[in-house]
Amino acid sequence: MSFFISDAWAQSAPGPAGGGIELLIMMAIFFAIMYFMVIRPQQKRAKAHKSMLDALSKGDEVVAGGGILGKVSQIGENFVELEIADNVRIKVQKQAIGTVMPKGTLKNA
Repeated sequence: MSFFISDAWAQSAPGPAGGGIELLIMMAIFFAIMYFMVIRPQQKRAKAHKSMLDALSKGDEVVAGGGILGKVSQIGENFVELEIADNVRIKVQKQAIGTVMPKGTLKNA
């Protein structure tokens, strides 16, 4: 029956041929790729969103989370009051504000 299964022979262990340096170089390349493709763009988006929230002023027309379109009527430290219709106001967190729309967007909507 041994003609169906070939015999397994042990191989000699590879010698120390600088395998650690190649591993470190590959890990550094992998980290650099991850930094430039994932981490850096996310930091840029977060910085742009923070500057947009800091520049928010009364009367700006914004889109909040869930697609709510409204005009900023009051700005607090953590919350923004939006007027979404005549005499209808809601409070949302500042971080829920997605974009600032051009003036006149509410009239067209």
